[in-house]
Amino acid sequence: MQLIVSMPALMIIVTNVFFFGISRRFGSKAIATAGLLLYVASGAGCFFVDDINALLLMRALLGVSVGLIMPLSTGLLAYYFPPEQQAHLMGLSAAMNQMGGVVATLLAGMLAMVQWNYAFLVYLLGLIAVVMVWAWLPNARLGSASNRGVPFKASQLLRFHPSVTGMLLLMILFFIYPTNFAIIAKQQVALSDQAVTMIMVGLDVVAFFVGLAFGWLMRTLRVPIKYFAPSLFILGYAALAVPTVLMVLMGSALIGMATGVGVPYLNTIASIKGGRDSATTVMPLLSAALYLGQFVSPLIVMPLSKVAFAAGDIASPYKVGIIISVVFLVQVWATRHFQSLPPE
Repeated sequence: MQLIVSMPALMIIVTNVFFFGISRRFGSKAIATAGLLLYVASGAGCFFVDDINALLLMRALLGVSVGLIMPLSTGLLAYYFPPEQQAHLMGLSAAMNQMGGVVATLLAGMLAMVQWNYAFLVYLLGLIAVVMVWAWLPNARLGSASNRGVPFKASQLLRFHPSVTGMLLLMILFFIYPTNFAIIAKQQVALSDQAVTMIMVGLDVVAFFVGLAFGWLMRTLRVPIKYFAPSLFILGYAALAVPTVLMVLMGSALIGMATGVGVPYLNTIASIKGGRDSATTVMPLLSAALYLGQFVSPLIVMPLSKVAFAAGDIASPYKVGIIISVVFLVQVWATRHFQSLPPE
């Protein structure tokens, strides 16, 4: 079961490493179309699968498809739009990702009530994106002539390490919440399954609205905004560790705010630093870091919880989250000279 869950993340990371070479051979429209069609086929194809090996194959192909799509979803913004517009657009992109998760989760839940495998039909929504890509996306070759599709080099990781490391830490922190919230909330404050679901959906809604406002936040708070995500994570997990309904609600909202501001901030800084070559240089690295953080989060958090805190401490994952958030804050401070916007 764990392999079924983790397989897409592993394949996304592998595909992102090879994205540099793929972008040399194919235009953005061809890559996006192939990725989306594979996404629909591998996702919805699980509806027809009842064999574990076939299901693993479908999940692996799903990871490949997302690995093709993710660098384009933000990299194209850097390719087609000037730096002064990218903060607003990155915020909108992050907001749409959050709202897409809410809609897909609700639709999948409704379909699963018919029969469990009907939930996979939600991947058919990708066909809408296929039509939009064919209607409006140019088939440009991404990157400059000298940089297009260069193989992965360690120098790229060194150049963009503030954003890449930041994305890794942010995703490790975020996935503490969905991994542990349902179990801890039921034991802490006796929340029902319906209440837990509504609070978790509410987190995505909060992140959605923060993403919509991100462009304004970046213009208004250009210097301190870099510290928002780690600070909000510290406050959020501190609140979640307090066993009251009010603090659980407040903590969930703060985690949503941290994600809503952190993801577009890191994407914006990276896209400005990478310029028009972002889709073939830094964006695959950020995508890989995002899914690596998702994959390693429980592998890091649970052992630390057992080592650092008493066995009966139900809130120990949140306390580990506070510790990692402090590490994230120090990382942002230590690399602040890499993470500044050009003057307006």
